Amino acid sequence: MLKNKTNFQMLPIIIALALPTMLEQLMQTAVQYIDTAMVGSLGTKATAAVGATETVNWLVGSTISAIGIGFLAYISQAIGAGDKERARKASGQAVIIVLIAGLLFTFITTALSGKIPVWMQVDDDIQEMAARYFFIMYIPVLFRTASIIFGTVLRAAGDTKTPMWVGIIVNLINIILNFFLIYPTRDLQLFGKVGVTVYGAGLGIEGAAIASAVAYTFGGIAVTYKLWKHKDISPYIKNLKPDMDVLKPCFRVALPNMLQRFATSFGYVAFASMINSLGQTATAAHTIANTVESAFYIPGWGMQTAAATLAGNAWGAKDRKKLRELSKTIMPLEIGLMVVSGSLLFIFAPELMHLFSHDENVIALGKTVLRMVAISEPFYGVPIVIEGIMQGTGNTIPPFIYNVLGMWGIRIAGTFVCTRILGYGLVSAWGCMIAHNILLFILFTVDYNIRRGRIKT
Repeated sequence: MLKNKTNFQMLPIIIALALPTMLEQLMQTAVQYIDTAMVGSLGTKATAAVGATETVNWLVGSTISAIGIGFLAYISQAIGAGDKERARKASGQAVIIVLIAGLLFTFITTALSGKIPVWMQVDDDIQEMAARYFFIMYIPVLFRTASIIFGTVLRAAGDTKTPMWVGIIVNLINIILNFFLIYPTRDLQLFGKVGVTVYGAGLGIEGAAIASAVAYTFGGIAVTYKLWKHKDISPYIKNLKPDMDVLKPCFRVALPNMLQRFATSFGYVAFASMINSLGQTATAAHTIANTVESAFYIPGWGMQTAAATLAGNAWGAKDRKKLRELSKTIMPLEIGLMVVSGSLLFIFAPELMHLFSHDENVIALGKTVLRMVAISEPFYGVPIVIEGIMQGTGNTIPPFIYNVLGMWGIRIAGTFVCTRILGYGLVSAWGCMIAHNILLFILFTVDYNIRRGRIKT
């Protein structure tokens, strides 16, 4: 994939790998926007109930994604070395891991659904609502696990289009079902004249959860089907027996990444818990601002996918020159994209907050924190790409150390001091989050330059 490519010639390859992931993330974010706006129309309590357990969703999703990173490194390196049979065996082992992880997370999350809002310090009057939403969302975790891990396996083989198209259909299903399940039967005016009766279930946030659950189920089935039909990495399974020759190197990469994501996502849970204790206005503003901000990280995540896949190919082919050229090409591109996205976020923060809430207090608070974080966007984008290069080469221990240090040493400790001891509000918590991002920028940049010097020698 990288053979005999100059920096300029590599640019189309990077874009071809990154663009489908960006479009997939863009569609997911658009649905997040629509979900938040639809639920937001039900009131601040509904928004707070949905957002109160969102970080637990990140905790589960990121832990599953970390498992996929182990397979990404293994498969991309196998393909870079021209060993497709080894890649197929790894794909088969991914099937076993999906079954184990999916069933385990289904049991844990549904069993604890009633307790999680309490642990998250959600206001008493919305705890039951938040628990029902969380329970419904986590019934199809097996299918979500398949979608995440099998999607990563496809990307490792250079197929970023299939996860993109499946993601688009999943999100369209979610939007359509939201429209019919959240609201009651109502009359709508088309073109200002024609009255149309639209039937609806009127289930509120439970309807939003059902819509997401159905969409996730479809996504898991569709990605599984496409993996089985893939000409190069269709799963190689003689029996459902773990092959430690494949799993050991996968988990050698995945375990540090899993611990990192678990520790940082658990940090997000602690972070959100402290914010929830500030009241419904702070919770709603934080939830909406997080949703808005996620759209502006899309360039970073797209470039991380390209970086991880191409770095793995170069590492597997033992081509250190191409690894150097990859980093020199992708880093300036990433910084430029994040500068543009941060500028747009800063300019349009008020308008974006107005999309999701009519509460002026929520809008004012959300606008403030969005403009704060917009300035730090380029600093956040750099470590994302460097981490992608490390993932592709199987070097996941330094990211684990850096992310845990930043999350718990800066964000959590700082937020605790600011909100619990000094009595400050949401703005101070987001200030700690920005300080966390800047620390990651410093640590990853220093590490990147040291390792680049070693590769040259």
